[in-house]
Amino acid sequence: MTSSIRYEIPEPGICVITLSRPDKRNAQDVRMTYELNDAYDRAAKDDSVKVIILAGDGPHFSAGHDLRDVVWHEEFEQVGTWGGFGAPGAEGWVAREEEIYFEMCRRWRDIPKPTIAAVHGVTIGGALMLAWVCDLIIAADDATFADPVVSMGVCGVEWFAHPWELGPRKAKEFLYTADSWTAEEAHRLGMVNHVVPRDELTEFTRGVARKIAAKPMFALRLTKQAVNQAVDVQGQEAAIRTAFSMHQLAHTHNLERYGICLDPAGIPPALQETFPAAEPDDELRVKRRNARSASGGGQ
Repeated sequence: MTSSIRYEIPEPGICVITLSRPDKRNAQDVRMTYELNDAYDRAAKDDSVKVIILAGDGPHFSAGHDLRDVVWHEEFEQVGTWGGFGAPGAEGWVAREEEIYFEMCRRWRDIPKPTIAAVHGVTIGGALMLAWVCDLIIAADDATFADPVVSMGVCGVEWFAHPWELGPRKAKEFLYTADSWTAEEAHRLGMVNHVVPRDELTEFTRGVARKIAAKPMFALRLTKQAVNQAVDVQGQEAAIRTAFSMHQLAHTHNLERYGICLDPAGIPPALQETFPAAEPDDELRVKRRNARSASGGGQ
């Protein structure tokens, strides 16, 4: 099977990891998540690599989570310690998202080497998480950013760094409106380090990487750790963990009300066929009440 990740060492000290599902706009499925984790581990363990660049093939960085994904964990070696992926109800769903979203993002954010996201085209929903866990973000002038998850009945993506990336008021606007923001706006708010012409993105990013790679590796590790710990002391990790729990509550609410984990009103038309038709709320409640009665269960 063709890998969804490309791993390259284009020059000494620099590793480039590329999301490579251009026909799917680099949508992140479970396979890509585990292959990306393997690539990050490989770069982290390679003492010759000092800087890691994350990029995307084709016209876009990434369209976010692949909602058509049908691959589950059984095909991959578990990375975290949560377990319970096959458990019924919310237990199995939370276990899945704990592994492939929350814990993966935390691991990648704490890789003890500088990381740079080079983004272009669209960066939507879950793709924000891939960029936000990197230390720097360099955007092409055609890049746009959006988190439409509130429209789908969920309170933002699983790695909820919005208030730190945008500030609290702009984070609320970003989430409430689901608007797509330009690279220039993201740069103005401090989410993006640099905005460059699309045809200069690769070379500009590697130029920044070269400058970083010239520094002592141990000093780079300690600097990253110091900054990450500073935002953790401010409460970032605890706040993201709390928001992740709220995210799971939203999924559970949608399952109870619509029979699927998202509000069907917010699912893009191109993806509607992926999900079973949601039943009206009252019909679902009647069916569940009848099922409980038939099994001798309570209310």
